[in-house]
Amino acid sequence: MNGSENRLKPLPTFRTDQEAEDFVDNADLTEYDLSGGTFMRFEIKRKDKQINIRMPEDMLDAVKARAKERDIPYQRFIREAIEQALHKG
Repeated sequence: MNGSENRLKPLPTFRTDQEAEDFVDNADLTEYDLSGGTFMRFEIKRKDKQINIRMPEDMLDAVKARAKERDIPYQRFIREAIEQALHKG
């Protein structure tokens, strides 16, 4: 076997969610280079309690900016930060 036989195919670009779903349903993903993927976290557990928190405006602005960089709502960013702090200790 030469080196070209071991090369993984690049993922195609999809214009719609349906195109992506069809691809995943039918393709052998072991043939594709998935190294450029982004980890996605899905929140499934119901959020049934609400809290209110006060913080300095500049801190909230920084939280919103970091959440925007990750393309997630700032409340989720705060929740993830709390989860990470709880799992460290």
